[in-house]
Amino acid sequence: MMKTGIFGGSFNPIHNGHIQLARQLREAAGLDEVWLMVSPQNPLKEQAGLLDDDLRLQMAREALADEPHILVSDYEFHLPRPSYTWNTLQALQQDFPDREFVLLIGGDNWEHFPRWYRADDIVSNYRLVVYPRRGSDIDLTSLPPTVTVVEAELLDISSTDIRRRVRRRQTIRGMVPDSIVHTVIESYRR
Repeated sequence: MMKTGIFGGSFNPIHNGHIQLARQLREAAGLDEVWLMVSPQNPLKEQAGLLDDDLRLQMAREALADEPHILVSDYEFHLPRPSYTWNTLQALQQDFPDREFVLLIGGDNWEHFPRWYRADDIVSNYRLVVYPRRGSDIDLTSLPPTVTVVEAELLDISSTDIRRRVRRRQTIRGMVPDSIVHTVIESYRR
């Protein structure tokens, strides 16, 4: 059975930190692949400033063109909105019964996980891999058996900072793959 990590996010825009993290999580969690699940609408996030779904998807695909084990997915674009992780995982399991899906989330999301739609069902039915984030505190003594914490080197890059730098006409070289620098600049200067 193929082990597939689901790394969801708005990727507004995708950046080198996302890509490095996906590589590390694939290795640390023993996954065959990681699917970057570009989310059309996160029910827990403000949608202001979110680029068009297809543009974020296109940038992610261009950024990962040379990454054979990290794939970009528009799967949630075809599901009812808002995008609830439980619904996505259930639909994926039905459509791809030959795969074991593993949810990859940051420690900041783990802190708020009880607020997620059907959080208990997710923990009961799927493996979760949690990676630390600055400012998040993970109590290792109270983790359910399906939850594993892995260490990951985090690049100090954020999509918010990239958008701010573009608006201020500062460089973003080294923050996003060279293949999408121009698209990112043009998209956020509109």
